[in-house]
Amino acid sequence: MHRTGELYGHFETLDQQKESASLGMWIFLITEVMFFGGIFLAYTVNRHANPVAFALGSNTLDLRLGAINTGVLLASSFTMAMAVWAGHVGKQKLITLFLILTLLLGGIFLGIKGVEYAAKFEHHLVPGSSFHIPAEDVSAAAAKADPYFAAHAQLFFSLYFGMTGLHALHMVVGAGLLIWLILQSRKGRFTAKYNTPVEMVGLYWHFVDIVWIYLFPLLYLIDRHK
Repeated sequence: MHRTGELYGHFETLDQQKESASLGMWIFLITEVMFFGGIFLAYTVNRHANPVAFALGSNTLDLRLGAINTGVLLASSFTMAMAVWAGHVGKQKLITLFLILTLLLGGIFLGIKGVEYAAKFEHHLVPGSSFHIPAEDVSAAAAKADPYFAAHAQLFFSLYFGMTGLHALHMVVGAGLLIWLILQSRKGRFTAKYNTPVEMVGLYWHFVDIVWIYLFPLLYLIDRHK
């Protein structure tokens, strides 16, 4: 395989190359949907089976931080979309600017999530031998309704860390891709005729943001203050 400018040897035109890249990205995203879909199903089934413990678990999450992170990701989707637009119209400086803004917003999201994780460790809400929910947070009615309350509460936090951790991992991958795009953009690689990498990373970034749009209500909002 060889390259002629931005065209790889086995493609005849840039449009054909872009169509192939788009098909590959959409196939990848479909596999990601199935992957996260299985996790969401596991969470939904267990939440339905253990509503009391899961409701209390949701109430221990910081709704304010979760809402802020939702706003941050929505803003990052906007800046990513603007980077794609700048690529389509060939505005190289704007491509770099919007990619940097997207990266900064992604970093803010991960920083806030780190604060949330630290609070869970501080309050012994991490599944394991040190897991502990203060007795005052567990009403007598809740304990009576669910004799295995502590175990089911650990299940909630296991799913919480698993789901948000996988999402954060995808964010880290996305941040790495953004750094690569920024470096390439500063070299003037992307033009109105060739901006496929920006668009493909944009699709990935929007998918990761959509996953959080589902995670936020599932983890933070359902049965709030029940």
